[in-house]
Amino acid sequence: MQFLIDNSKIDARYPELVAGQLLTPLTKYRNWSPACFAIDNGAFSGFRNRCFSNVLNRQEPSKAGCLFVCVPDVVGNARRTLEIWRQRFDLVSADWPLALVAQDGLENLEIPWPELACIFIGGTDSFKSSDAAMDIVRTARILKKHVHIGRVNSPSRYRRFKDVAETCDGSGVSRGLGNHLQSIAGDQQQSDLFD
Repeated sequence: MQFLIDNSKIDARYPELVAGQLLTPLTKYRNWSPACFAIDNGAFSGFRNRCFSNVLNRQEPSKAGCLFVCVPDVVGNARRTLEIWRQRFDLVSADWPLALVAQDGLENLEIPWPELACIFIGGTDSFKSSDAAMDIVRTARILKKHVHIGRVNSPSRYRRFKDVAETCDGSGVSRGLGNHLQSIAGDQQQSDLFD
């Protein structure tokens, strides 16, 4: 599992641990990784349609390098998130690789697998730790969908998903990138990654 870093720069010493950049409407960083990036919608902190649209418009020329774009979601509520998914075309067009952000309760609802390129495990901490979230990840793997894990800010979360997801993000890692990546690369205890 490699990190997508929401940061203004990358530490090039650890290419095996960093896949690229996670762009968000909140930080508005310039895209330093046009060959491999993803776009989050910022809903965890409060979705802002104009800012989200601006990020999509800025990245249009480098769309070929985009792993996924998170369709706006309602944190902790899968039913409301799926309602937005069905109406998404005013928010993000289908010519982007679309990610459905998995939220609490998604295991009991119909997932639109054919329409999505990525399943982004979001939701509350208890959902991320649940068997239901892992079952969704396993299904995505069987269906050959990209799997991304949001808010990987603890050693236990990293260990839980490291063998089943392609990418992840975490603000704690972004803030102390050099030290965290050096800990992983140096085969030190995984808990050092998040100290």
